[in-house]
Amino acid sequence: MISNVRGSFQQVSGEVVYDPRHPEKARVSARIDVASITTNEEKRDAHLRSADFFDVETYPTITFVSKAFKPTGDGGELTGTLTIHGVEREVTLEVEELTSEGKDPWGNQRVGATAKTKILRSEFGMTFNAALETGGIMIGDEIAIQIEVELVKQA
Repeated sequence: MISNVRGSFQQVSGEVVYDPRHPEKARVSARIDVASITTNEEKRDAHLRSADFFDVETYPTITFVSKAFKPTGDGGELTGTLTIHGVEREVTLEVEELTSEGKDPWGNQRVGATAKTKILRSEFGMTFNAALETGGIMIGDEIAIQIEVELVKQA
């Protein structure tokens, strides 16, 4: 609640099935190694890995599996099941930008996308907080998620 903290996960894998001729049939699955979290502050990262937050010993992964994609202009709405801390919730990612397919310098076909959503960490069982001397609480409940992906077409 004092300032925004930005972090990222360094180990992410997944699969996207996408045909630009039939975008409504897109399917996405993703798996995140929670222990790979980094906020560029090792003590904070260790605390995030602890039972107070992600509890990586018990819940080592975050997963997302899509259920539907609704194209809207240059992007769309990707709805699916997000599992964090052993709790499943349906979320909708707003795909803000889906770039045109193009060739990279090595001959691979690529397309990029940006997606965003917001979740409440308390809905995923993460409720740790601390009171501030001046009143209020240290950690907000709302988490903004931004995803930047670059997809490489497979043969």
